[in-house]
Amino acid sequence: MNIRMGVEEEFHILEVESGLLVPRAAQVLRRLPRRKFTAEMHQSTVESNSEVHDSLDDLYADLAGTRRRLDTAAASLGLAVVAAGTAPLAPAASGHPTADPRYHHMVEEYRQVADEQLICGAQVHVDVPDRDTAVGIMCLISPWLPVLLALSASSPFWQGSDTGYASWRTLLWQRWPTAGPVGCFSGAAEYDAAVDGLVRSGVISDAGMIYYDVRPSAHLQTLELRICDACPRVETVVLVAGLYRALVTDALERRATGAAPCDGRHEWVRGATWRAARSGLGGTLVDPETRGEAPAGEVVRKLLARLRPALEARGDWQTVGALAASALADGDAARRIRRTAREEDLLACTDMLIAETRGERRDRRRTPPGGKRIPFSLQGPAGSASGAPEAVGR
Repeated sequence: MNIRMGVEEEFHILEVESGLLVPRAAQVLRRLPRRKFTAEMHQSTVESNSEVHDSLDDLYADLAGTRRRLDTAAASLGLAVVAAGTAPLAPAASGHPTADPRYHHMVEEYRQVADEQLICGAQVHVDVPDRDTAVGIMCLISPWLPVLLALSASSPFWQGSDTGYASWRTLLWQRWPTAGPVGCFSGAAEYDAAVDGLVRSGVISDAGMIYYDVRPSAHLQTLELRICDACPRVETVVLVAGLYRALVTDALERRATGAAPCDGRHEWVRGATWRAARSGLGGTLVDPETRGEAPAGEVVRKLLARLRPALEARGDWQTVGALAASALADGDAARRIRRTAREEDLLACTDMLIAETRGERRDRRRTPPGGKRIPFSLQGPAGSASGAPEAVGR
């Protein structure tokens, strides 16, 4: 099966001078093709939708071009866009829901949970053979999803204060009644019956409000990753997409050989998600194999080792290895945001995030541990990357 992928990215719309969110999505969207860009619950957010791609190179080019187009549209209005889990200077509830009956119902029903939905994520869709298979492999994939969250963590500040978390967006997001790790289901029929039951209960109004960390798409033949923060650097999105596609590929192969999906225990996955949101790449994570504490870099390298056959089969090993080595050397976005806040202020954090979303860099990439520079071209992820996988896979 040719396993393709697509990405949805959410962006905050900011006033450049103040760094504050502004409810001007409708004006920005009027300058953009609606096939590629859509509104979200709040008027301070815009979502982009990539094309479907076979290669990480093509995905990178698509996402980078989409960001340039969005930045141009916003700049024409004196605005800027930021891809991050939270905007450092986001005010309290914006009070500007998008004019859509569904969104107005959600704001009325969920009140402050919806009011404070001033967060942005990145979602990755990967092809699956059918809906039964999508549901069947979720248990194989779920234990590793907190690692992808840690790589994407970009939301340490909320309403101007340091939360102590690398991804405060995760804590805000998990207040919804159907967010977080997904349970175990025998197949699509059981999963769909559970969703129908939630709708009948009145807890949610429709199947679109299933916000699990991974879910079968309601309208595409894909399995959708939903756990990640929006990422300032497009390279991080490509890294996450490459790893997630390899996770799906690996799970499909394990399922075909009769591997047991899981032991039915999921309480530790929620704990592992909390740990990834708390620490990002800057501390420890829960090792999915031992379920014990381990340094984040060690868990990332273990994931790469597990996925190496799937990555090599797709020709993605060099690119993903280089990107992972760079991520471990630089740290997550939360670390860069905190460093900028410490050395300058929160408005400087906003400037940094605007620059990174545009594809610019305000800091120089450091040499990874061990002294080897990763020769990865910032013009695209397919540059020479000799030696990179060894830097992260040993």
